[in-house]
Formats: sequence, C-alpha cells, structure tokens
Amino acid sequence: MHIDIDHALCIGAGQCALAAPAVFTQDDDGFSVLLPGRENGGGDPMVREAARACPVSAITVSETGS
Repeated sequence: MHIDIDHALCIGAGQCALAAPAVFTQDDDGFSVLLPGRENGGGDPMVREAARACPVSAITVSETGS
C-alpha cells in the first residue's frame, strides 16, 4: 500500500489522525504526516477510512506498485 499526502491541499482538520492514529499524526503546524515506519500503512485497516474522512481529499491510498 502507498499513502500520499498532498501537503498543498491539507488544511490540518485532523480527521486522518482520528481515524487511523497508528498511521497518521499532525506536525507542529497541525498538518497531516505519516508516523515513522508507517509509510505503507502498517496493515492498519483504517487507512482507507482516514483518506475518505479527509475533508479536502488530501490523502490518496493506492496499492503498492501502482
């Protein structure tokens, strides 16, 4: 799985961190970032829900290699 965060779109709503706190957090400015070692989602089933919860669609999730 590949997770991409468009930092130009992110508004820091924090919905991703609420939906999948084992994968997403917020930086010092409040914007979404992936936790170290969780760049591939770490098998968390909530990653796709976190992407859907983003109010500005700043997160995309794709299968590895696509």
